[in-house]
Amino acid sequence: MPIPDYQAIMLPLLKLTTDQKEHSLREAIEVLADHFQLTEAQRKELLPSGRQPTFDNRIGWARAYLKKAGLIKSTKRGYFQITNRGLDIITSNPVEINAKFLNQFPEFLEFKNYPQQSDKPISNENEANLDTTRTPEENLEIAIEKLTQDLASDLLQTIKTSSPAFFEKLVVDLLVKMGYGGTRKDAGKTVGRSGDGGIDGIINEDRLGLDVIYIQAKRWENSVCRPEIQKFAGALQGFRAKKGVFITTSTFTSEAKDYVSRIDTKIILIDGETLTNLMIENNVGVAPFAVYEIKKVDSDYFTDS
Repeated sequence: MPIPDYQAIMLPLLKLTTDQKEHSLREAIEVLADHFQLTEAQRKELLPSGRQPTFDNRIGWARAYLKKAGLIKSTKRGYFQITNRGLDIITSNPVEINAKFLNQFPEFLEFKNYPQQSDKPISNENEANLDTTRTPEENLEIAIEKLTQDLASDLLQTIKTSSPAFFEKLVVDLLVKMGYGGTRKDAGKTVGRSGDGGIDGIINEDRLGLDVIYIQAKRWENSVCRPEIQKFAGALQGFRAKKGVFITTSTFTSEAKDYVSRIDTKIILIDGETLTNLMIENNVGVAPFAVYEIKKVDSDYFTDS
């Protein structure tokens, strides 16, 4: 079964606390992971940002919603306990607890509708624009991921309209930003001509130049096939080179990928998708548009309160 959404977690989480003892978030994660029979892979599955396990995040939000509705309360850092209201709810033997169920509690409605941009509360129409099976943090990260994908697509189209010389410069700029080659001035050295099947450039692997990386950069629409990679590998051997990077705006065939996995020379294949992701990550050809800072309570600050 898939990882349960945060609303499906609410009732089992509340039931966990019916012994009226204090429970830690970590304990809840372990107990409920067993309850939902999650696999090891599911327990380790991360949010799009890669910063937190998805299940841990959903447990956290289920706890937050129950707390906002007054069904549980925080007792000390990282611990929570059921309230009298929570006990009453469990006694009523609900089939499920979800956000709609929690709307009966004024405290939850106040939390849900804050901050209001007008005198009107959040409508069902507005709620429909979000996937209510996901936590707010998941919806935010997925929205960011979608914006990044759109940016990558626009970026790739822009690269494809650039000149071969500019593309080779772009590649060197990216590798420098990633820590290769030292300064931009002495980073890239042109070798041969674009399209001659040889080497487009050389860049130092480190600032001291203890080793070098040979580069082939091609603005292609069609997939790069094995023969092209073989030509590159042969050119590397001609220079007695051990490492190479083949970068394209298109993709690589499975035969090309298989070939580089079986030869002694180390060749890294970077397709258009990987290229644009690296450019975005290293701020090459893109500029920040807006920055949103999300904050949470600093529990350490209140340790002695």
